[in-house]
Amino acid sequence: MSKFTSGGYRKSLSYALQGLSVAYKSQRNYRFHLLIGFLSLLGGILLNFKCIEYCVLILAISFVITAELFNSVIEFALDALYKNKYSKMVKMAKDLSAGVVLIAAMTSILIGIMLFGRKLLILYLY
Repeated sequence: MSKFTSGGYRKSLSYALQGLSVAYKSQRNYRFHLLIGFLSLLGGILLNFKCIEYCVLILAISFVITAELFNSVIEFALDALYKNKYSKMVKMAKDLSAGVVLIAAMTSILIGIMLFGRKLLILYLY
């Protein structure tokens, strides 16, 4: 079997789950984003979100988690390539990828304010 041949869907799923496990064990910010995402979903349940509101919330959460995973990929790959030695270019690349996560998180916070703010304001006023 060639290294380019697929080992099947189960094998692919296994590798993906192993990758998520590595991220969970090694990345504090990933765990934080998962926690906030879970709490946001719970808040949506408590505030009786409509289907479209859940969809927007899930997209916002997955946007941040995906950005965090890509950030981790870039950090791991560059650390491996440069054997954990300092490089100004590596620092710039890592800073840029961290900036992507920051933009994703800020966008998701704004979405959260729009989704939760309206619901909470309605609850507070009535």
